[in-house]
Amino acid sequence: MENERECSSKDTEIEIDNVNVVGEVIEAESAVPGAVSEEARTTAADMAKRIACGNTHTVGLRHDGTVIAVGSNQIGQCNVEKWTDIAAVSCGDWFTVGVRQDGTAAAVGDNEYGQCSVGKWREISSLVCGSMHTICLHTDGTVSASGRTEEGQCNVSAWRRITSVACGDSHTVGLHRDGTVTAVGSNESGQCDVDGWRDIVAAACGETHTVGLRRDGTVIAVGGNTEGQCSVSEWKNIVAVACGSFHTVGLRQDGTVLATGDNDEYGQCKVKNWKLF
Repeated sequence: MENERECSSKDTEIEIDNVNVVGEVIEAESAVPGAVSEEARTTAADMAKRIACGNTHTVGLRHDGTVIAVGSNQIGQCNVEKWTDIAAVSCGDWFTVGVRQDGTAAAVGDNEYGQCSVGKWREISSLVCGSMHTICLHTDGTVSASGRTEEGQCNVSAWRRITSVACGDSHTVGLHRDGTVTAVGSNESGQCDVDGWRDIVAAACGETHTVGLRRDGTVIAVGGNTEGQCSVSEWKNIVAVACGSFHTVGLRQDGTVLATGDNDEYGQCKVKNWKLF
């Protein structure tokens, strides 16, 4: 059937702007010793907006605002070829969302729980996806949500002064301007136990764990640790963090990469020799 074909990457190439992401140590008198620069963190975050992965598909944002996708297209999650003026992309399990330059959103793919019902959202700063829910951060620091909410992962309407958001499988995390963190949704593994976190500049979520990057380049984690995915307490000089379902990755300011967690079957933590810049 037509909708069961895999998206093709033939004769296509994702073009990413050539930017320098090397982290610099802050040297101002008021700086926290060892802290990585805001510029390094911001650049890493901006690059992350250009690529996204769902359960079985991958999406890339070109520098001209168009989008490319490869992988399974069984539910239409790769039907992004007509998108234009896109500023960022994100993926859930079987759906894809994009933020347009004008602050509106586009979405394709699975909409069983309303996770693609984003057409009425305005003044969008960013979009992130859980397994079957979508979270919208507005430019005024408020948050909207659509999709599956049985575990409470969409209970974000009261959030204020949020600077970034992240989603796990069934939980949602919000970073406040003051560096504190809030979380809603499933907490069966303790993945929402972030009330005591301070001085956080970025957060990422796996299926049942949450990771926070502190301003000084150290990392904290809570939640499921069955595969060692939360074993990040000794990491230093980190400028960006990312999570898979059961593993965690950290980008150092020198361009090298650390990883911890599930690595037995697929080798997703074999990044020891990576040098990204």
